[in-house]
Amino acid sequence: MNDNNKSSQDELLETPLRRTRKNNNSHRYHKPPKKRKRICLILLVLVLLIFGGVGVYALNIIGHAKTTIDDTYSSANIKKMRDVSAILKKKKPFSILLLGTDAGLGRQDTGRTDTMIVATVNPKKNKVTMLSIPRDTLVHVSGSDLIYEKINAAYHEGGVPTTIKTVQKTLDVPIDYYLLVNMDGLVKTVDAVGGVTVTPPLTFNYEDAHVTKGKKVTLNGKQALAYSRMRHEDPKGDYGRQYRQRQVIEALLHKTLSISSLSNYQGILKSVKANIRTDLTYNDMMTIATNYHSTAGNIKSYTLQGENAMIDDLSYQVAPVSEKRKQANRLRHELGLADSTASFANPNNYGADVTSDYTTATSTTTGTATTGYY
Repeated sequence: MNDNNKSSQDELLETPLRRTRKNNNSHRYHKPPKKRKRICLILLVLVLLIFGGVGVYALNIIGHAKTTIDDTYSSANIKKMRDVSAILKKKKPFSILLLGTDAGLGRQDTGRTDTMIVATVNPKKNKVTMLSIPRDTLVHVSGSDLIYEKINAAYHEGGVPTTIKTVQKTLDVPIDYYLLVNMDGLVKTVDAVGGVTVTPPLTFNYEDAHVTKGKKVTLNGKQALAYSRMRHEDPKGDYGRQYRQRQVIEALLHKTLSISSLSNYQGILKSVKANIRTDLTYNDMMTIATNYHSTAGNIKSYTLQGENAMIDDLSYQVAPVSEKRKQANRLRHELGLADSTASFANPNNYGADVTSDYTTATSTTTGTATTGYY
């Protein structure tokens, strides 16, 4: 991406890029009526459950909606696969790529996207479907001179544009919008709502998080971050971490929906403004708040299931062709699209030594009930 085309999303976290070299022996390749405010709040669910509805709700209350929403706007700098404005106006299903970077909290590098979720919002089915993509998933990063890399390298190498292109190619699903949040945004937002309550699926001590399996605990921002980051002590590895990340996101949603104090919303707004970038405009958000609010109570979550593989002494998650096709078609159906006819990349082409260690992961959230831990 050339310097003249750099958008504010790049300036959020970016410093000069560092690329992995390919050696000769490697393959690595937003005073409205009270109901309106609540609808706007529910937008939180639809755009990463972190900023949309909360930001719009708070901003409407204090009368500065458009100005602040404009501060979070940043074009994806790519040509969209679909006419997204028409989709929203016609109340059609849409997709959004939710990205959480590991930059922030003092880090000076570009960061990688350790949280990557493709969410579809379907008003006819009143449902939000989220597909988590493990950060170590083996893919070809769009535009890279390497044959394959981990998918979380896409943001490091080319920011949001490259990440969107890579996800679209990997899953054959159009990405209509994106939302990027960094770690600092999560910490401050959780603190702004007074913490989030989760039920840990396992016992562990990691940084600020000290939790016991099955015992509900309320976490502050730093604890929630540590809770959602821990991976090595979880026997399910990155899949377990993704589950805990979704727990925090969903808990944040429910906590936010329960807040009635204006001062809390102001705190949320202050905390997220500097840590969010999205290509959803103010008008887009208003349309979503009006036409898609009924989807907020039904969230279904899935994971792109991979298999362990060691390639060039690095650990990858390799999703079989059948798994990619299954999850691609799941998302496509939610968008009202036909089955994919794409030829998904065969992991065997990379010479991966794959071992099957996991089973399909699914969790469902309806209102406040969550079930399923892989």
